[in-house]
Amino acid sequence: MNSWQNILSNTKRIKIYAITILACLVLSGCANPFEGGKDSISVVLTTGFSKDEVFRIEDISCSLAEVEVYLVNMQNSYQSTLGDGIWETDSSLSENLKSSCLARLAQIKTMVLLAQHNGIMLDESEQKAALNAANEYYESLSEADIKAMDNVTKDTIQNLYEEQALAGKLYKYTIRDINPEVSDDEARTLTVQQILLKTYTVDDSGNRIAMSDSEKKTVYAKMEEIVKALDEGASFESMVETYNEADEGTVSFGKGEVDESLETAAFNLSTDQISDIIETEDGYMLIKCVTTFDKEETELNKIRIAEERRSEAFATEYDEFAKGLTKEINSSLWDSITLCDDPEVTTKNFLIYTISILRIRRHGQKRELDRQHKSSGMYSYPCGASLPGTSAHGDTCA
Repeated sequence: MNSWQNILSNTKRIKIYAITILACLVLSGCANPFEGGKDSISVVLTTGFSKDEVFRIEDISCSLAEVEVYLVNMQNSYQSTLGDGIWETDSSLSENLKSSCLARLAQIKTMVLLAQHNGIMLDESEQKAALNAANEYYESLSEADIKAMDNVTKDTIQNLYEEQALAGKLYKYTIRDINPEVSDDEARTLTVQQILLKTYTVDDSGNRIAMSDSEKKTVYAKMEEIVKALDEGASFESMVETYNEADEGTVSFGKGEVDESLETAAFNLSTDQISDIIETEDGYMLIKCVTTFDKEETELNKIRIAEERRSEAFATEYDEFAKGLTKEINSSLWDSITLCDDPEVTTKNFLIYTISILRIRRHGQKRELDRQHKSSGMYSYPCGASLPGTSAHGDTCA
């Protein structure tokens, strides 16, 4: 696997520090374009790039200014949440950020091509919304911001917003007749209180180190003492407060969202029943069922499952279209792109303005977007398609 394929393999799930934030930027749902093997890839040799052209998919291209808009905003969003020193915690983090940025742009460009193929265009009100967002965002920029984004113009910002709006419109058009039925049982969400005793430690680099068998036996013995205390009349709530090593004492989840051992135990409990000791990837657990059917969370889970199925339907059409496209990348220009080190560059709101353009009204999507924004200061794109395949290290690409 070459370096560029390595980047592609990391864009769907980046296993590094700040993974939960980076995951918000990676648009999953479509197949990896390299899964079909070399023989399935359309190879094109190219030397005809303009000096500021980073990549090209068919007749639509992406400029250095467009890449810098995404990269600078993403970088500053992470720094505002995790601190300026985040890039020093892992040497690969900056490259993973670059690849996430490239994946996002390549996806949107491909969706624009698919929209054109289907005869989908923005109407006057949608174009106006993109213009208003561009005006508002551009007016917020300092001279340092503009310079850091390759002297980006308002027209380039407007074009980026129009492409995002068109991609969102394509998605809605594609899934317009898809209304999957999701039963209460399938979406059932329950709520439990939990006591977790971890069977791993974390080193200075943030890596998980599994405990030895003897250490695990010590942890298990401690959990047995907690069980004994419960049997003798101690309240579960007090045990949670004293011993729980998880971030939360009360959690809600549905099927397929937690370790299989935990799911099996939880979904076989009745209200107020306490489980036996459960072994999970994180450690030993005890749980107490608060409710076997959380109506509000179940309704939200129905929305999530339905959206996943719509996303899968869109991904099928997207993949079929994307696999035959010609893609090229200006490898020398791509390799020269680095993160911004100017403290005067502070812009981070480009993607937030996207929300007013996409007009996301669905309650479940809006709730998820709000959750992501609160946790990372950024929004993920609500479409669920993946990078169509470009090449950053070499003259050939899928």
